[in-house]
Amino acid sequence: MRTNPQIRATLILVLGVISLGFSGIFVSWANAPGAVTGFYRMSSAALVLSPLFVRRIRRQKGLPRREAALAVAGGLFFGGDLIFWNSGILISGAANPTLMGNTSPLWVGLGAYLFFRERQNRTFWAGVALAMAGAAVILGRDALNGVGLGTLFGLLAGMFYGGYFLVMEAGRRQLDALTSFWLALVSGSLLLLIVSLLLGQPLTGYSRFTYLNFVALGLVVQAFGQLALNYALGYLPASIVSPTALGQPVLTAVLAIPLLGQPLHFWQVVGGVIVLAGVLLVHRSRFVRSKKPSISNTD
Repeated sequence: MRTNPQIRATLILVLGVISLGFSGIFVSWANAPGAVTGFYRMSSAALVLSPLFVRRIRRQKGLPRREAALAVAGGLFFGGDLIFWNSGILISGAANPTLMGNTSPLWVGLGAYLFFRERQNRTFWAGVALAMAGAAVILGRDALNGVGLGTLFGLLAGMFYGGYFLVMEAGRRQLDALTSFWLALVSGSLLLLIVSLLLGQPLTGYSRFTYLNFVALGLVVQAFGQLALNYALGYLPASIVSPTALGQPVLTAVLAIPLLGQPLHFWQVVGGVIVLAGVLLVHRSRFVRSKKPSISNTD
């Protein structure tokens, strides 16, 4: 019996979120500049997936220009996300920037409202207010400890991540997951390379352990975890995929306790619960209105 495409996409999505939960751990262990870590993460994934991309392109007559351009734009959004998120982790630890980075459903909803004139109900705006209140609690505590900039960087990363979801969902309407994902990897890698060079951040001279974490980010997190999310975007709407990714900060925060020695403090837990509750309200408001997922049959 054939598996329902939406059920299959949901299972792949869950496995992808588990893989993404380790991303903050690998970034902390690598302990390299944010743009450099992001460059190796995206470029190594692009390199590994290149043979599959070439094989896929040979079977196609060409790429739809609009969707290909959207995939490239998605890579730029994702590159911006990695710059702020990786840098935030080095400043504030893995938990808070990862939590703030996963406020993307808020920015997905706001982007849909501002750019696509998609009306939002009261539940949505209540969720936004609640999530922002939780973010204020965490930012306030971090500011007192001198690490508020890292959490703020995580919040900025979440904005870029939300833009990535919106753009990639639109691109997946005519492009298969692998093609759109590979194009995003290449454009994001180029952006991160340029930023690294402009900031004078060295691309070489790191320890073997750091390079191993670069590879882990490229293979485990990017090539599998993010590709799994991109695959799911072809069968499930962004308003479902994005909130499901909220499992990432929870898993990262739990893993950071034994692996990084970063215990959670009371106000982190309080603020985190408020943020997650707000984002879940946003998810609920948009889920009710998501009658038909955007499905691509080109995989």
